[in-house]
Amino acid sequence: MGKAVHIQSARRRTFLDKVRSSLPNTGNLNLCLTCGACVSGCPAAGLEDMDPRKFLRMAALGLDDEITGHNWVWLCSMCMRCTYVCPMEINIAGLIMEARNLWPRDQRPRGILQSCDMALRNESTSATGTPPADFRFVVEDVLTEVRETQPGWEMLQAPIDKQGATFFLSQNSREPVSLPDEMVPLWKILHLAGADWTYGSTAWAGENYCMFLADDEGWRTITTATVRKAEELGCKVYLNTECGHSTFSVNQGIRRFQIDTSLEVKLVVHYYAKWIREGRLKPSSSWNRNLQMKFTVQDPCNQVRKEYGDAYADDLRFVVKACVGEEHFVEMYPNKSNNYCCGGGGGYLQSGFNEERHHYGKIKFDQVMATGAKYCITPCHNCHAQIHDLSHHFNGGFFVSNLWTFLALSLGVLGENEREDLCDELKNIWLPGEPGTPNPFFERE
Repeated sequence: MGKAVHIQSARRRTFLDKVRSSLPNTGNLNLCLTCGACVSGCPAAGLEDMDPRKFLRMAALGLDDEITGHNWVWLCSMCMRCTYVCPMEINIAGLIMEARNLWPRDQRPRGILQSCDMALRNESTSATGTPPADFRFVVEDVLTEVRETQPGWEMLQAPIDKQGATFFLSQNSREPVSLPDEMVPLWKILHLAGADWTYGSTAWAGENYCMFLADDEGWRTITTATVRKAEELGCKVYLNTECGHSTFSVNQGIRRFQIDTSLEVKLVVHYYAKWIREGRLKPSSSWNRNLQMKFTVQDPCNQVRKEYGDAYADDLRFVVKACVGEEHFVEMYPNKSNNYCCGGGGGYLQSGFNEERHHYGKIKFDQVMATGAKYCITPCHNCHAQIHDLSHHFNGGFFVSNLWTFLALSLGVLGENEREDLCDELKNIWLPGEPGTPNPFFERE
C-alpha cells in the first residue's frame, strides 16, 4: 500500500496557525466541502487565477509561500457573500484579512497605505488629512451661506462639540473636502426630524482605511479615538452617515478590539425609516407622478450582509419607496443579504487595481441595467463612487445618488446647489419656495 502524502508536514504552518488564533470561530478549514458555492457567487473568482475555494484549500494545505504576496487578497473586497452561501459558514474574508497582513506594510497598495497613514497623523482621523480647524471652517461657512440665502433655514444648526447631544454624527471626508454643499441635505433632514446631534471637532471622519490595510493597530487607534470623542461629549448613539465601511469599521472595531463602550452604533438610514413612521418626516413621491422615473437600490455589503441584515434592507426600501413611489421602485436580483458586492469596498477604489475593479463590477453593472432604472440609490460612499464609475466606464447612462438627496427632494427642501447627483430633468424639480413644492415647516405643525 502506498504511503499517504501529507503536504503540510513539510510546510511551515505559520499562516494557518495565525488564522486559528485570530479567527477561532472559523473552525477547521478542512470542513470545506469543495462544493463551489463560494466561487459561483464571487465576482473576484478567476482574477489572478484565484478564487475563494482555491485560496481556502491552499491555506488548509499549508501553502504559505504561494499565499504570501498574492495580489488576489487585494482583489477580494471581503464582502462575505462567500460565507453567506457557504454551508459550513467558513470565514473566507477573515482569511483574506490575515493574508493581507502577510505583506510587508510598505509593500501594500500605496493608495490604501497613504489613506491609513494620513488618518493616523491628524486629529480629525481624516484620510484626506483635513485638519480640525479646516473642518470647522467649512461647516460654519456652508451653514452661514444656507442661513443667509435660503429662506426658512435661518435657524438651521450644524453643531460641533455640543455637550449632551443624543447623536454623535460621523462625516465622510468626501463632502467637506470636495462637495461641501452635499452636507446640507442631511442637516436639513436632521433639523426637520428634531434630532439632537453634533459633530466632534476631532475624530469626526467617517472612514477607516487602516481596516482595509489590515493594520490592526491603526484600525484600533482610529476606532478608539472616534468612540472616545463621542463619549467625551456625552452622546448616546454613534450615528454613521451614509457610509458602509464606516459603519462596519466602528462596529467590528469595537468587537475585535474589545473596546468598552455603552454607545449604540447605528446608521442614519435606521432613523430615516423611524422618523417617517413616526410622522416626524413626511416625504411625498408626487414629484415623480408625471416623470415616472424608475429607481433601484444598492444593498451595501457592510451595512446589510455584514451588519444589520435583511431587516435593515427592508427599512432602506421603505424609505426609498416613500421618496420615489412604490410603483417606481425596481429590485435588483439577487438582493438584500444575497446581493452582489459592487466592487467598491475592501479598499478597492484606492488599491490601484482599476482594470480588475471594473471586471469585478461588471456583475453589478449588469444587475443595474437589467432593472431599467434611471437611478441607483445607495447609502454608501464607496458604492456610490464605484457604481457611478461603472456607469461611466461601461456607458450605462444611469445615475447614482445618495439617499439623503432624494429624501430631501421629496420633503421639498433640496436647495438648488445641493443637486450634484441629479440629472438635468431634476435640477429644477421641487425647488424650495417654488409653486407646488410642499412646505415642510407647515407639514410639521
